[in-house]
Amino acid sequence: MTQSVLSFTGAGRVASALCLGFFNSGIRINKIVSKTGKSSRILAGKCDAAWSHTLNFDQETDMIIVAVPDHLLQKVLFDIRCPENTIVAHTAGSFGLEVFPAHIKRSGVFYPLQTFTSGRKISFDNLPFFIEASDSETEKMLADMAELLGGKVHFTDGDRRKQIHLAAVFACNFTNHLLTVGKEITIKAGLDFSILEPLIKETVAKALELSPELSQTGPAIRNDQITLKKHLELLSFSQEFQDIYRSITQSIVKYYKTDK
Repeated sequence: MTQSVLSFTGAGRVASALCLGFFNSGIRINKIVSKTGKSSRILAGKCDAAWSHTLNFDQETDMIIVAVPDHLLQKVLFDIRCPENTIVAHTAGSFGLEVFPAHIKRSGVFYPLQTFTSGRKISFDNLPFFIEASDSETEKMLADMAELLGGKVHFTDGDRRKQIHLAAVFACNFTNHLLTVGKEITIKAGLDFSILEPLIKETVAKALELSPELSQTGPAIRNDQITLKKHLELLSFSQEFQDIYRSITQSIVKYYKTDK
């Protein structure tokens, strides 16, 4: 594969992880574009790239990766000015090719299925990358770039990718929020969150090894009304936590068709 010269629009968590991943894989980074000067200048310094606040790209850039918040994506894409042959790809899971304006001729989606946190190094080995493109040549280029990082390529259309993104919200974002609630309750009991670590690790390991629907335990799957009522009483300090508990309990009961 002929190595492409990349530029990035955005300097947040996703852009930083991908940019440094490519740079460490030997790819030249030409320019980092972001209106937040501090973060983008720091990122540019780490990968020997130029920094700019304007979305103008010349022939030197073969591919532009747009990693910006979803609410900014369409405006950023509309404002990009680049040669016709330059590939422009966004990293959003909830948008497809429909967001690209007509003046961008070679477009694509380069969606890594992972959660990114500032300052935390991510391994791209076998990481799923969901690829979609305007043409076969662009598709191959994006796939090659994902494989260069060590990722595993999946070719999907926008509808399927949106479903994967939704699944990721349940599996990652919602799960993390429930862990946050668990931490607050643990602290309220005068204990440290670390006491839950063995349980959390076994829960995830079991779900991956056995499949999550075969790994469910607890009072909801047993429809243990005595325990369920006690838990709701213990949560009397937070109406919000009670609502979460009731909603998830009802979902588990319904999923496993436990007699009420």
